[in-house]
Amino acid sequence: MRRKTVIDPGTATQHELRGAELKARVGAFVRSRVIPLEGVLDAGGPAAAAALTGLRGQAREEGLWALPLPAELGGGGLSFAAYAALAEAEGASDHGPAALGSAPLLDVTMLARHGTPRVREEYLERLVSGEMRTCYAMTEPDVPGTDPFSTATRAERLADGGWRVTGRKWFTSGAAGAGLVTVLARTGGAAGDREGLSLLLAPTSSPGFRVVRELPVLGAAGQYEIALDRVRVPADHLLGEPGSALAIAGERLLLGRTLRCLRWLGQAQRAFDLMCERAATRSGSRGPLADHQLVQQHVFDALLALRTTRPLVHEAVGLIAAGQDARTEVGLAKVAAARMLQQVTDSAIQVHGAAGLGPDTPLPGLFRTGRAARILDGPDELHITAVARRVLRDHGAGRVTPG
Repeated sequence: MRRKTVIDPGTATQHELRGAELKARVGAFVRSRVIPLEGVLDAGGPAAAAALTGLRGQAREEGLWALPLPAELGGGGLSFAAYAALAEAEGASDHGPAALGSAPLLDVTMLARHGTPRVREEYLERLVSGEMRTCYAMTEPDVPGTDPFSTATRAERLADGGWRVTGRKWFTSGAAGAGLVTVLARTGGAAGDREGLSLLLAPTSSPGFRVVRELPVLGAAGQYEIALDRVRVPADHLLGEPGSALAIAGERLLLGRTLRCLRWLGQAQRAFDLMCERAATRSGSRGPLADHQLVQQHVFDALLALRTTRPLVHEAVGLIAAGQDARTEVGLAKVAAARMLQQVTDSAIQVHGAAGLGPDTPLPGLFRTGRAARILDGPDELHITAVARRVLRDHGAGRVTPG
């Protein structure tokens, strides 16, 4: 018989108050410090680096640095469930996670769980402090991103136990300036085999590593194509066991997709607030926009999309935090949140008219994020097919789908 965990109401209230206070402080930091600098941060270069350094210093001073990262490594020590409550506020700007130090959460989690003692010792504190950045290289040109078994990048075992990696990757976020790249490579078998894929940590300072070009996504920077030409990787820079890449990557993808859904909710809320402000303050010859029924329709539909998507995302959060199978819930949340961000931002642009297309609001960037979200991190079609197959398989076996 399962025991119930008894929680003292006073303690629960204190946790809720602290969570609400942190969320308010994070939201205020993003609105007052990060968002005003978005133009500089988007442009990149030395000015962006200086601005980001300044923001990180302010986040540390205000006790908001690296909130979801382990306390023993210099982070805030929040659990994933506690962090999820404020991730929307932090993610209202694409630059929020980097400015507040939570951006390396995926890499820190992966290295802490699957890295060797040397990897954990050498990299984890540097990642949490912001001294070092990493990137994750999985997809390849001319290879369907939904089919990792076709990975062409290969890693050959050397006599000393190390590896030599050769291949090309693209749509690798933040490759420029990263000190370490996690590479999906074939260490055994032939292309198409379900076995033999491994994850290796390649130092970007190694001879043979090269950033080929930047890949603007609908005009926005941040994605890169990289080449690895016989890049030497130490033996203890293999994550997990040889051939265990897909299990580790699957774990990372579930957490990463859920984090992005939370941030998309924050960005959609930002677009919704801009739309409501525009409707309330803009008037034409026929009166305030807020009095127009078609504008009211946009507001209603956007609010409905937000309110119906948020529970899906937090259901996935709850399952991941409890260590349960969340594949169906994450698939539902990812498709719903990507569509919702695009829909809400589209409505906000429509209500703004021509002003919504120009540089004076963040709406073009938010819309671009929503459109790209339906392809990057797994296209809608991948998640729809995977979820439907799983549900139908369970139904055929007599298992009831939760919810």
